[in-house]
Amino acid sequence: MRPLLAGMLLVFAGGGATAQRADPLLALRVVERGQWQLKGANGPPRKLCLTAPSALLQIEHGAAQCQHFVMENTTRSVTIRYTCAGRGHGRTTITVETGKLLSLDTQGVLDGSPFSEQYEGRRLGAC
Repeated sequence: MRPLLAGMLLVFAGGGATAQRADPLLALRVVERGQWQLKGANGPPRKLCLTAPSALLQIEHGAAQCQHFVMENTTRSVTIRYTCAGRGHGRTTITVETGKLLSLDTQGVLDGSPFSEQYEGRRLGAC
């Protein structure tokens, strides 16, 4: 009985993760491309040319190759957990107010050092 139950859990758990990865990230579909400013509580604002809203998901890990697991995917909010081999891991929640305004909450470990940041993101215009 236990091997059967374990097999069923493996099948259902794997199926759910696959389906989530195949779904588009709904909240990010309305985020406009262009010049964005991310303003945090500490430090100067960060400016970036956003060509793909999904780049915000691992803002601290940059272009590192990471595996993503979608934890929440609604039209207003997306939460992912990600792991970057040899670089660390993180969890990011993006809440979209409009296509030009969002909040970003990210935390994790980058190259052995913990991080926890909250940003308000505003689109400034074209890149």
